[in-house]
Amino acid sequence: MHRLLRLAEVCGQRGEVPVAAVVLDQHGRAVGWGSNRRQRDQKPLAHAELLAVDQAARLRGDWRMNDCTLLVTLEPCPMCAGALVQARVGRVVFGAPDPKRGALGGCLNLANDPSAHHHMDVVAGVLEEDCRQQLALWFKRRRQQLREQRCGTPGAPAPTD
Repeated sequence: MHRLLRLAEVCGQRGEVPVAAVVLDQHGRAVGWGSNRRQRDQKPLAHAELLAVDQAARLRGDWRMNDCTLLVTLEPCPMCAGALVQARVGRVVFGAPDPKRGALGGCLNLANDPSAHHHMDVVAGVLEEDCRQQLALWFKRRRQQLREQRCGTPGAPAPTD
């Protein structure tokens, strides 16, 4: 998770929401890496988890990942959680929970939903505080940048309506 936090930091410096993911095979070897690239690639599906799973499928020559573990710095959204079910990922480990948009226990839980054809083990909260702080700081900086763009003055308060 420490390595993912470093990758997420680089991702954040590029203007992306700092989220990174890796797929580990049954021997603990990294077979797929990803970090958010929605802004860079202008693709709404370029989430870290999807990129990591896609690379792992290509490298392994198999889309079924029952024996794999996905590690990610933020709880996956519904789109990514659905893709993890479709890929039959065996285990998901994430850092920061996302009570508003998380789909592995946050606002819903696709990992154990009765409608799912595959159920995965989920481990939440690994280095949770570090992951949460990284995201909170990035969003704080991003809001500050947006205020500066609107107001033209560094540190100026947001206009009130």
